[in-house]
Amino acid sequence: MTVKRMDNIGIVVQSLDVAIAFFAELGLELEGRATIEGEWAGRVTGLRDQRVEIAMLRTPDGHGRLELSRFLTPPVIADHRNAPVNALGYLRVMFAVEDIDDTLARLLKRGAELVGEVVQYEDAYRLCYIRGPEGLLIGLAQELD
Repeated sequence: MTVKRMDNIGIVVQSLDVAIAFFAELGLELEGRATIEGEWAGRVTGLRDQRVEIAMLRTPDGHGRLELSRFLTPPVIADHRNAPVNALGYLRVMFAVEDIDDTLARLLKRGAELVGEVVQYEDAYRLCYIRGPEGLLIGLAQELD
């Protein structure tokens, strides 16, 4: 076996504080926050002279992590946040939640917008997509008993 686990999903944002607060409301816990810069960082990403502020958040089960990044230098050059759900490339992150209605109500108070509607898939799940901070596409799934 080659892969041990998926370590994290990375999302670039304009406001780290707003994104941290939003994902904390969803139940993720802030592990740490740091500014990453230096020659080694630029070698990894291919961006010379980069300076980026990151925050690492952990899911309640301790297995998933979300890395939020705010680039200070170089400036952000592309914006995919308004891409439709059938756009090529990485699309969204999906979170399993205990109560989709309660979670949605709390996130709507933090500025989230429901993309379509909450739907039920067979007797297995209730699902929806929301646009979170800065238009990020986020899926919510409640497993039905």
